[in-house]
Amino acid sequence: MTRSSKKPQICSDCGEKTLSKNEIGLCKKLLGEQSKRLICIDCLAQFLDVTVELLQEKIEEFQEEGCTLFEPK
Repeated sequence: MTRSSKKPQICSDCGEKTLSKNEIGLCKKLLGEQSKRLICIDCLAQFLDVTVELLQEKIEEFQEEGCTLFEPK
């Protein structure tokens, strides 16, 4: 029996939400790939003082550009 060595990433701010690949990718794109801060889209919107909708639009833009940090469309 094999186990996945990756644990689900939890938002480091609210501690309540399991992060999606898109949320992790967005943190890396907007906060820097070396950033240890991985937070959910709601906390990221609050941290950056923008709307969740704007961040969702950015995810779509990055997906359309073919960025591999995000789930393919």
